[in-house]
Parts: sequence; structure tokens; C-alpha cells
Amino acid sequence: MQAYKYISDVDEKGQVKVPAIPQMKSSRVEIIILPIQNENSYDLLNAAESSLDFWNNDKDDQWDNV
Repeated sequence: MQAYKYISDVDEKGQVKVPAIPQMKSSRVEIIILPIQNENSYDLLNAAESSLDFWNNDKDDQWDNV
């Protein structure tokens, strides 16, 4: 399953425009609204979404099954 992420502004009428996604025609999707308070909260969100692959290494294999 492919996930899409868009950052949009809410207009003065309280509406958000979502771009057309041709691959998702006739599909049911979930849209989550997450207000971005400031640049720091956006950075924290991006950090939370980043990969954790750096934890997988041979030097600390004793923690792999914890």
C-alpha cells in the first residue's frame, strides 16, 4: 500500500484542497488533519516519520530480540 502525504493550507472558509490522485480512483481513503503549530512541531513530526534502520547494526545485536 502506498501512502501519500500532502501539506496544505486551510483557506479563510475552513476548506482544504486535496490534489487529485489518479491511482486512487474509486477507492476509499482516510484523511487525517494534523495542525502544524510551528516549525519545531513540523520538525518533530518529520523525525518521528524517519526510518529506524540505523538501529539495525551488528555491534548491538544483543538488543535485537528485546
